[in-house]
Amino acid sequence: MATMKDVAMEANVSLGSVSNVINGKEVKPDTYNKVMEAIKKLNYEKNDLATGLKNNKTNTVGLIIPTVWHPFFSELAFHVEQILQEDGYKMLLCNTHSNPDNEIRYIQMLRKNMIDGIIAISYSDIELLLNSNLPFVSIDRIFDKDVNFVASDNYQGGRLAAKTLVEKGCKNLLYVGSHNVFKNATMDRKVGFEAYCNENNIAHEIIDLLEPYSGLKEELIATFNKNEGIDGIFAINDFLAIDIIKMLNVNQIKLIEDYQIIGFDGIKLSKERSYMISTIVQDVERIAKESVSILFKNIENESFYGNAYVPVRFEEGGSTK
Repeated sequence: MATMKDVAMEANVSLGSVSNVINGKEVKPDTYNKVMEAIKKLNYEKNDLATGLKNNKTNTVGLIIPTVWHPFFSELAFHVEQILQEDGYKMLLCNTHSNPDNEIRYIQMLRKNMIDGIIAISYSDIELLLNSNLPFVSIDRIFDKDVNFVASDNYQGGRLAAKTLVEKGCKNLLYVGSHNVFKNATMDRKVGFEAYCNENNIAHEIIDLLEPYSGLKEELIATFNKNEGIDGIFAINDFLAIDIIKMLNVNQIKLIEDYQIIGFDGIKLSKERSYMISTIVQDVERIAKESVSILFKNIENESFYGNAYVPVRFEEGGSTK
């Protein structure tokens, strides 16, 4: 593989002149042409790692997600990578398989490999690992100290779900969700739902299980048996909403006929397809843009701290009238 010294010898110029051309600095036109011809002839490729080590910058960002199999996370990875590429950055994707130990290992690995910054969706105890100058943006997770974060407006999303169910004729609502021992922004979905119901005197029930949970089906059926008037459900995410539909169907409680349901996330099987169920849609592309923007500001200024709440919207998906 050709080196900068090889290029300098081929072009009959100094090593400094080659470095200036490669790094975009101004040189004489004749020198520039000589260097470019030598680069082409020798098939020279710039060593980004070596340049990064010299400048303490590698133009690489790590993205940590729980799984590539969830449409929200895979779409987020797609948008983050596209946005980074537009700015000349590369993305290193870290799939933790929802394993806390993997999250810790990935963060330690990224720090050792001179990464410029990290964007992460974390549901485990990683706060002690953030005591460094490495720029970090958390998505959905709010830490106690000043750690950059981006989240959908989950509170307004919960309110919107309750409001939409009421507007579609529901009078007795049910929230079904779960929560982690570590605080994250998705918990605000329940808070917003409850607030709307309380402010407007809407009858409602709450099922909120601690993760990892079991016995949801039994809890759900018991709640329906106790309150046969339930006609509207808000599930904390789309996949849970789909599971609820299946559970109730087995017990002869029919969708649309007996109740309506709204999920959260805006899951599609592909960009061209419709939403799997009626849902509160997260603007994944904007979440990616806000995350990268805040990370870049933190890379340029290590004392920078920023956050962003991204608006959500309701979209019909066939599980409401």
